[in-house]
Amino acid sequence: MSEETESESRSHVNRNKCKVSFFPDEAKEEFVFFQKILTAVKNWFTLFGWTKGHNPISIPYSLRRDVCIVQLSVSQERNFKRNLDKDKGFYEMLHHLNGQPIPGISASQSLPTDPVERMFQLHWQHSEMLAFLKNQGAFLSHVLPEFLLSPEDYKMWIEVQSGVRVGSAENIFTLEGNEFETMSKRAWMDVLLQVYKVFVLPRISFRAVPDPSSLESMHNMPKIKSEPLSSNIYSRYERIILIWLNKNYEKNRKIVWKDSKKGGIPPMRWVVNFDHDLLDSLVLAAQVAAYCPYLIPTHFLKMYTDPTTHEQFLHNSLILVKALHTVNLDMAIKVGDFILAALTYINVFILTFCVVVLLIKVVYISGSILGWLEEQKIQ
Repeated sequence: MSEETESESRSHVNRNKCKVSFFPDEAKEEFVFFQKILTAVKNWFTLFGWTKGHNPISIPYSLRRDVCIVQLSVSQERNFKRNLDKDKGFYEMLHHLNGQPIPGISASQSLPTDPVERMFQLHWQHSEMLAFLKNQGAFLSHVLPEFLLSPEDYKMWIEVQSGVRVGSAENIFTLEGNEFETMSKRAWMDVLLQVYKVFVLPRISFRAVPDPSSLESMHNMPKIKSEPLSSNIYSRYERIILIWLNKNYEKNRKIVWKDSKKGGIPPMRWVVNFDHDLLDSLVLAAQVAAYCPYLIPTHFLKMYTDPTTHEQFLHNSLILVKALHTVNLDMAIKVGDFILAALTYINVFILTFCVVVLLIKVVYISGSILGWLEEQKIQ
């Protein structure tokens, strides 16, 4: 086999390997699943990723734009500098979620005016960012820095690399047109998912979840361990959420549906995942009812406790969404999102609800203290 043929063969193998990293086409069966995840990620980072309120994002377009175009202005020194009056750049978001900047990358980092030098600077920044996230525990070995560039900068990167490797027997793996866009969308989505994993999920504390073994009815139920090595599917923090779900469901199912005329009290269940075990919306309804019991007679009592048809699942999901809107917990969640449950979507929803619950507790305790102080003043 000639060197040229061997190089082409290696390039073909690399392309086949990378196909698993593409965002699937609409015609493929897995498209709906990936689109649900993309929507969940976009909604969460739009609502909670920034220091000063909401900032709508699109993946990958606004993320690529915000690091290399929108945040840049031409100064008298003919350098592209980041606009310090804005805090909507991708690296500012990382700083906000992480609490510290990425080593070597400043929020006010200037970029060269020369397009090639600017492309290299952005490529270096993305390389440093990926290395930083990997050191924090992110799984991003399939994401290359050039996949995070804009299409124009990616073409420039390929041209420069081709010039450097002139005379080499090794072909450069390149992505053309739509191939690059699907790869870039998947790369940015995976980066945000890993940012969520390493910076947001760890905020969950096991101390905030009461010991489920304190419930007599759960003594015979298998326990979910929170130790780091006890699962190769869910992280420690996701398992803490599962423990919380089990505890609240078992504690509240007999309270919420004791007067149910649509199936009676639902049976005990062991919640071990974020998709199949949550499809009927009962577990999530029990979580909301634990902190908002006034929603039981107006909403949750109307749910089917043993749904068997699509219409009944849809009915339960509709009631849950209406309940969330009643307490102003609006995350752009649609009725079908709980039926076509994607792990990431439900995980993001549950974590957000955990945060809201903590805020409710803080407000309640603060209100109680203020009320007591007012009483002391009156006396």
